[in-house]
Amino acid sequence: MNTVTLARHAMATRFEIVLHGEDETALRAVGEEALDEIERLDAQLSFYNPHSQISRLNARAAREAVQIEPRLFSLLKRAGELHAEFGGAFDITIAPLMKVWGLAGGTGRVPTDEELEAALAKVGMRHVLLDETCRTVRFARPGVLLDLGAIGKGYALEEAAELLRDAEIESAFIHGGTSTAYAVGAPPDAEAWKVAIEHPRFSERAMLDPASVTEEERAQSTLTTLALRDEGISVSAIWGKGFQSQDRTYGHVLDPRAGRPTEGAALAAVTSPSATDTDAMATGLLTLGSAGMAAVERQGAGIRALVAERGEGPGGFAFHTFGISLPRDIV
Repeated sequence: MNTVTLARHAMATRFEIVLHGEDETALRAVGEEALDEIERLDAQLSFYNPHSQISRLNARAAREAVQIEPRLFSLLKRAGELHAEFGGAFDITIAPLMKVWGLAGGTGRVPTDEELEAALAKVGMRHVLLDETCRTVRFARPGVLLDLGAIGKGYALEEAAELLRDAEIESAFIHGGTSTAYAVGAPPDAEAWKVAIEHPRFSERAMLDPASVTEEERAQSTLTTLALRDEGISVSAIWGKGFQSQDRTYGHVLDPRAGRPTEGAALAAVTSPSATDTDAMATGLLTLGSAGMAAVERQGAGIRALVAERGEGPGGFAFHTFGISLPRDIV
């Protein structure tokens, strides 16, 4: 049994893929093809690439109906469905808010109330008109902008995994950064791939004061470990790309309903046969907190979820789960 490991930079992160099989040359070829597909989707979906299909859509759709290719239309339709399921807590029209908060390629800033109100007026899937018959997209008002950053990575991983399956790969694991991954089959020596979720207490300290975290604490940082087989996982947290202003820390995940950094939860994790869905659902669940569990459960079979809210539990967090068991000393 051979193992091939490949990596590629795309979607502003590092994608890595591990493949197991008998033919090393064939594994390497199909692995490169899967990474090529991720790069292709990055070029199509990027908010920052002026030549991407999303950028062209953003530039034209307020003036005219824009026809798009079938898979992208299906992705936008699914994004609209998940937006409705999560009561607007997941929203691909969030770009005006990201810009006004200085989070669209910037270092962050606190907007004025007037700026926030103007941005919020351009946010909401009610502004995105999808015509299934003609496969077109039209914006209901100027200033609407689509940003697929909270669903695109999961979609790219899911498409890459489908390509691996079509090539009859039975054992592979592919991830984009530390937030989303997809497991194909299982490793040769196990029944499933194992993914550890870090305790939010450790994540917070590691971001705010990395030097204060001891090696012993690092070794004990795992909250739980999930077994994955033919399914995706996404983990969303409030830490990572935030900024500070006047002695206050602002997170990088915005609540599209209120227009401000989310305060619903500290961490959310979701598994599903669809990595497209896990990417979006983890964002929605982080924004809603435990109140979003009902929306997750409605998505059907094979869904598991975990959300950590600040509370009185061990380490200052309260945990809510669906289909996931946590150690007794944490619960």
